[in-house]
Amino acid sequence: METKRWNAVDSGNQQGIDEAAGLLQNGEAVAFPTETVYGLGADATSETAVAKIFAAKGRPADNPLIAHVATKAQLQQLVSTVPTFVDKLIDTFSPGPLTYILPSNGTCATNVTAEQSTIGVRIPSHPVAQRLLRKCDLPIAAPSANLSGKPSPTTADHVWQDLNGKIAGLLDGGPTGVGVESTVIDCTSEIPIILRPGGVTKEQLQEVIGDVMVDPALANAVGRPKAPGMKYRHYAPEVPMWLIEGPAEKLAEVIAEERENYAKIGVIASEETSERLCADQVISLGSKESLTDIAAHIYDALRTFKEGDVDLIVCEAFPEKGIGLAIMNRLKKAASVYVPA
Repeated sequence: METKRWNAVDSGNQQGIDEAAGLLQNGEAVAFPTETVYGLGADATSETAVAKIFAAKGRPADNPLIAHVATKAQLQQLVSTVPTFVDKLIDTFSPGPLTYILPSNGTCATNVTAEQSTIGVRIPSHPVAQRLLRKCDLPIAAPSANLSGKPSPTTADHVWQDLNGKIAGLLDGGPTGVGVESTVIDCTSEIPIILRPGGVTKEQLQEVIGDVMVDPALANAVGRPKAPGMKYRHYAPEVPMWLIEGPAEKLAEVIAEERENYAKIGVIASEETSERLCADQVISLGSKESLTDIAAHIYDALRTFKEGDVDLIVCEAFPEKGIGLAIMNRLKKAASVYVPA
């Protein structure tokens, strides 16, 4: 299959949007940027179209997808009820990186919901995503546009590396902003539950609606997951990665000890820590004073290390507060070994 690629960075370039929307309307799979990561989209009302997402990614069939829409009115058309507190969340955070788990009214295909009674819906804020959704006038099911299990794509080149020849098209909207996927919040119970931490933090949600829980099974879901990212290993780089809690001295000790077992060692760490470490390749994610910057660079760093360049990655752990909860959720799922403090 030939994968068409359009430059959508220029807001005046409508041709790519029009062609991509046409492909989606005809049941094809197209990758596009959101404010979090690039998504691989297909018509959420067509089981045949959605099946192309699973085939291209190699994604397990029991892993549900998120339906993307342009407006609050379109979100309401996919669900049977919208609690009052969800109205408050939508008015505060949407368009934006927040996904709502709500009772499905059956409009979307069963392979979007993994045959469950609920559906995840969000309204992305990226201007290219908004233009595409409005043009095609469809709910678009879209997980991250990468091969299943690999680090999520934050640039069009990441998508091209994984899916060129496997999908119909790719809209290049430049690098994404948030860098980690949307927060997924279960809105079907009296107290909403975060099923996947992401671009909207627990603290931000609590400011708007009060009590919010974090699913205790978030890192160890079994059975059929209610939201993406709960059950399977994700985000893994090409080589083993050890996630280490503690100061720079602890990471340095691990590097020194593992020199006997690994010829080349790479490091992923904050700017402050990476300056104090000696390794074959060091990637700084930015200052640890800005976890937002750290989040924006995680996936690119995980993709930078290639098999043959290094044999082991040693990665710094971060505080699990604010967006740090999402950072650590992703790093723990990517890690081969996790060494707590």
